[in-house]
Amino acid sequence: MGHIIQLTGLSGAGKTTLSNALLEWGNQQQIKIKLIDGDVYRQTLCKDLGFSKADRLENIARLGAYAASIAADYDYVFIAAINPYEEARHALNAKYGAALIWLKCDIQALIARDPKGLYRKALLPDTHPDKIHNLTGLNDTFEEPQYPDLVLDTGSLDVEESVSKTVSFLCQLSSLRISGSASKSSAE
Repeated sequence: MGHIIQLTGLSGAGKTTLSNALLEWGNQQQIKIKLIDGDVYRQTLCKDLGFSKADRLENIARLGAYAASIAADYDYVFIAAINPYEEARHALNAKYGAALIWLKCDIQALIARDPKGLYRKALLPDTHPDKIHNLTGLNDTFEEPQYPDLVLDTGSLDVEESVSKTVSFLCQLSSLRISGSASKSSAE
């Protein structure tokens, strides 16, 4: 069964960028990787959900269930989603053994990057018709992960450095699971 990896972080922190770079790495290494991008699945599997806490928890639960249903066909399944609540992250770990990588980035760096223009809209006056009132991390909740398996400060690391650190983590993760399986079978 493949490893399920959660990539969490605010909008613009680099979840999709890192995921796409890892897909490329996987193709080069003949490692089977599936990317479940939260933005994409909000338009299909989760299109009926809004941005309330209950809907956000349900969104992650659905992404986790989907990841688990396909994990046997891949070496790694990455769930790239903001995933703002510790409760949801913990649930994926408890239910599916999903590791957690936090793409941490200072809010000022995210505002400066703003690839989707979301921060600009969230910072508009409350009366502006284009105002976003629920941008996670700015005017809506983002609980910092308490126990991430890996933290990548994407405010100071470039994509290549983030990929390198992630690949090292994935190698450790795989060898730990392989070692654990070998130890178990040799003890029986």
